[in-house]
Amino acid sequence: MTFTADAWTHTADVRSAIDELPFVQGLADGTLERERFAYYMAQDALYLADYGRVLAALASQATDPDEMLFWAESARTTVVVERELHGTHVADLAAARRSPTCLAYTSYLASLTTQGSYAVAAAGVLPCFWIYQDVGDHLLRQAGALDGHAYGDWIGMYSDAEFAASVSRAKAIVDRCAAGADGDVVARMHEAYATAARYEWMFWDAAWRQETWPV
Repeated sequence: MTFTADAWTHTADVRSAIDELPFVQGLADGTLERERFAYYMAQDALYLADYGRVLAALASQATDPDEMLFWAESARTTVVVERELHGTHVADLAAARRSPTCLAYTSYLASLTTQGSYAVAAAGVLPCFWIYQDVGDHLLRQAGALDGHAYGDWIGMYSDAEFAASVSRAKAIVDRCAAGADGDVVARMHEAYATAARYEWMFWDAAWRQETWPV
């Protein structure tokens, strides 16, 4: 079994829990309140700005030219394309502040790039690719036709063929890393992947609660 297949199986409960979140259910049927979606989009834009830096760090650590190019292109896409979409939903991004969950998640991913293991860091960034694709596919199945859907543009972006190709490439890189790693590194890869997957759940949940700093 490949690393990614194993990681996917071991985080099945997390993925199921994400699908059951009221935020995701509201996205699917179009009933999600606009203020909750606006909160999510602002936090996602802040997250993606940091995530782009993490991907750029991965590009700098890659020894394979194709992998270096993939991470660099992914970083660019994260910053440029995603920001363009958020521009249609976020009224005042400059006033937005990273929520506790957003800051914790991006800080965790950034920390992985400073611990000396390209493989572990690659495993840690994979859930953002893969779980978002899975959520997009779930939303598309639940929403049906996107014409006239309140959140059709967002749902369509995460379920398109180009994004799916990026997910497949990221998975292939992580599997290659795991195939050449010793048992300790593979265990750390699993820990990084599972931790990031849990942060994905927390991010969606925080959007529903419109999480703020308590003090």
